[in-house]
Amino acid sequence: MKKELLWMLLFIILPFCANAQDVVLESDTIASTDTIALVDTTTTKAPMVEALEIRKPKFGYLSYSEVIRMMPEYIRAQERLNLLQKRYDEELMRADKEFNLKFAEFLDGQKDFPENILLKRQKELQDLMEKSIQFKKELKALLEKARKEFCTPVEEKLNEIIAQVGQEVGFEYILNTDNNSYPFINKSSGVDITELVKHKFELEQ
Repeated sequence: MKKELLWMLLFIILPFCANAQDVVLESDTIASTDTIALVDTTTTKAPMVEALEIRKPKFGYLSYSEVIRMMPEYIRAQERLNLLQKRYDEELMRADKEFNLKFAEFLDGQKDFPENILLKRQKELQDLMEKSIQFKKELKALLEKARKEFCTPVEEKLNEIIAQVGQEVGFEYILNTDNNSYPFINKSSGVDITELVKHKFELEQ
């Protein structure tokens, strides 16, 4: 009787043992597959990005001006702006010289000028002064327009690279530390990515 009970128990337990073994084998296969997939997805990334992904900081920060000044496009834009500024300065000096000359002539002859000539010279000086002020405003506006025309594409390119770094690492946001905007940053939560962005830009050249 006891032998019959033992045989019955064996027949009942054996299927469950087999199923349990299949589950263990299947889970091991899935785990190993996941591990291989994880390794494969990280091998193509830069070491700096991999290190940051392991650390998982919440945000990045950088000096925007430091990065943009090393870009060849920015250097060329500044050269063009400096040349334009030089030409405008020369024209302003010429206009100022013309005004100073007429003003000196007016001071020298005002005691001897008849009243109608004196009024005429005063009107000429006033017109020259107003034209000079208007000319300076126009030059300032032209320089600002040129700056936007030359520098906006450079800034857009840099912003795109910064966004790529943020997406790759998984930052919540990236701060610009220029002008002492953030006197304190907790480095356990954030990381300086200035060099990483420079490296990313160099790779895309």
